[in-house]
Amino acid sequence: MKLLALCLAFCALIFAQEETPDKRLRHSTETFREIMATPDKAIPRDLLHHAECIVIVPGMKKAAFVVGGEYGKGFASCRTSTGWSGPAAVSLVGGSFGLQLGADSTDVVLLIMNQGGLRHMLSDKFTIGADATAAAGPVGRDAKADTDILLHAEVLSWSRSRGIFAGISLNGTVVKSDPGENEKLYGHAEHHNAILRGDVRSPEAAHVLTSELDEYAGHESTADRQKGKQ
Repeated sequence: MKLLALCLAFCALIFAQEETPDKRLRHSTETFREIMATPDKAIPRDLLHHAECIVIVPGMKKAAFVVGGEYGKGFASCRTSTGWSGPAAVSLVGGSFGLQLGADSTDVVLLIMNQGGLRHMLSDKFTIGADATAAAGPVGRDAKADTDILLHAEVLSWSRSRGIFAGISLNGTVVKSDPGENEKLYGHAEHHNAILRGDVRSPEAAHVLTSELDEYAGHESTADRQKGKQ
């Protein structure tokens, strides 16, 4: 735990001069749009329509201080009673899951697939593979490649680097809320849980992302989706 805290502190210094939350939101939207632009090689829409939440981290980077690993910042959004929530800032810290093909930057997308995963997502921190069951997500027409895994996994994960988009195992990666970035984006302190539950009004800068989610993942509320399953 001390090593993780030290790595987090060092990574915070690395990213201190990085892009603003508004710019990162645009990059997250662009990342999602680019991934979905080629249906045969994208996240299967059926999975998107069944997902409770999505996490997008553009440009996850290596952090080789004390321990090898990866570090990135991005945003999560969850379905609420009225549709998609505003974005909640998150950080991912991984234990050397390996950036693809030796790249120094990788885009990461997570889908939270069920109520168990949602409970973890609403907490301030959880570890993929330890707290939440996880699997590498299928791409395009491979959606039914391993139905059993897809039915039971709480988190499905993908990564993209050097033009290659594929499912990846992120076991051991910590997903953590980012209160400082939320305060910058919303203009005042907002709790991670309240944002994802839809209790906080989405900022203007977030509308471009929620519009993309509506287009590809459906804008139905959780209640509407549950009715459709009955």
